Amino acid sequence: MGAIQAPSLSLAALSPLLFVFGAAAIGVLVEAFAPRHVRHPVQVALALAGMVGGFAATLLIAGTETVTAGGALAIDGAGLFLQATITGLGALSILLFAERGLDPARSSFVAAAAVPAGSPRDRELLTSERVQTEVYPLASFAVGGMMLFATANDLLVMFIALEVLSLPLYLMSGLARRRRLLSQEAAVKYFLLGAFASAFFLYGLALVYGATGTIRLSEIRAAVTEDGTGTLLVLGLGLLVVGLMFKASVAPFHTWTPDVYQGAPTPVTAFMASCTKVAAFGAILRLLYVAFGTADWTWRPLVYGIAIVSMVVGAVLGLTQTDVKRMLAYSSIAHAGFLLTGVIGLGGGTGSGLAATLFYLLAYGLTTLGAFAVVTLVRDGDGEATHLSQWAGLARRSPLTAAIMAFLLLALAGIPLTSGFTGKFAVFRAAIEVGAWPLAVVALVTSAIAAFFYLRLLVLMYFSEPAVDGPTVGVPGLPTTVVLAVTVAATLVLGVVPGSVLDLAESAATLVG
Repeated sequence: MGAIQAPSLSLAALSPLLFVFGAAAIGVLVEAFAPRHVRHPVQVALALAGMVGGFAATLLIAGTETVTAGGALAIDGAGLFLQATITGLGALSILLFAERGLDPARSSFVAAAAVPAGSPRDRELLTSERVQTEVYPLASFAVGGMMLFATANDLLVMFIALEVLSLPLYLMSGLARRRRLLSQEAAVKYFLLGAFASAFFLYGLALVYGATGTIRLSEIRAAVTEDGTGTLLVLGLGLLVVGLMFKASVAPFHTWTPDVYQGAPTPVTAFMASCTKVAAFGAILRLLYVAFGTADWTWRPLVYGIAIVSMVVGAVLGLTQTDVKRMLAYSSIAHAGFLLTGVIGLGGGTGSGLAATLFYLLAYGLTTLGAFAVVTLVRDGDGEATHLSQWAGLARRSPLTAAIMAFLLLALAGIPLTSGFTGKFAVFRAAIEVGAWPLAVVALVTSAIAAFFYLRLLVLMYFSEPAVDGPTVGVPGLPTTVVLAVTVAATLVLGVVPGSVLDLAESAATLVG
């Protein structure tokens, strides 16, 4: 019998993952053994340390291109850029989780998740200073899964990463302190639809393995190059794309998005809208570019059609929304379509589409995180005031809050001198370079339509009379202040002087297998 060879393992290349998963594992031990009164500060510090450590580790190994863990993980420019983006956005999300302001009971998270919603004990805990601190190790596990998802060089590892990032999100979606039934409904809906998406991915994996005899992305590429593509392989690719598009909230696989965005605690919604989209598109880029880059005719028509559907659905249905969080959910769906125009740019064999998509993911993640941070500040007796009518006259109640929200909405609309304009220009140009100018035209038209619902909220804030019994605008604590300062500054800088970050994305636009 031959000796079993240990797989090659680079601890330096794995260091970002080790920091985040290590913090998550220690957080579980803290939850099990630490006294209740010390858990919250310890868990916040631990989760932040894991995120910052993971971010710093990606910077220290920048420029590394290697395949490690027995070929299961590919550490390259794009993977490290995405890991740095995920950990940076994850750290800002943890700050939103930690926000309790001057009133400890203002936390977005339930004090005890096991208490039945609507029971006397549940109503009593609404004003409790306790908070469910399990959210911090759960968030750390989710971030670790996202980082693994974006660097997986193996379909089975990609599936495992998909589950590692998804399961904590299902739980966190049901932990809202107020409107708990809506939150729990969102969690169940997300779990059930997520299970279907995982099944699609797993079936696709099985079909691709049956067609090529391998699940390694680089080996799939070699098999496609040598033997061409058969029906089994194309069907497998289609099922894999369905599973990934669900996680990226791309229409027509978006049905969970509005309900979950509305029902989940707003910090969790911000976390999903920013970090999860980055991870999902990282996996989409790696699958299509590394495994099927030599046979882009198999996926370009599919992605082309899905991009148009997502842009149209997000822009048109966003016009009908009366809830701020649901409106931002349809905005997310439209932006997923815009991102797919950059993915189409990969078909030209150049790095412009990849670099443009990386920049857009960073810019969109920061902007949408800031927008949801503002939503946490506008409150009424039932918690956050998310109905559009409640935002009427907000500029008179809090001019600074309204100005920040207006600026972030203009960035989401793609107005010049914001990061949104730079990102859209980059992905649209990448699509035009490979001849997909009709897609760019559709993107421009739907972008103009989507601008209407952003401007509608802006008009409500500045040109409508505030209701007498309207909501209050809370004074943000230090965590939310930091999040708003970073996201607004980044949105402005990436719009006015984006050159250095665009150059960084261009230099990082490499994928190895």
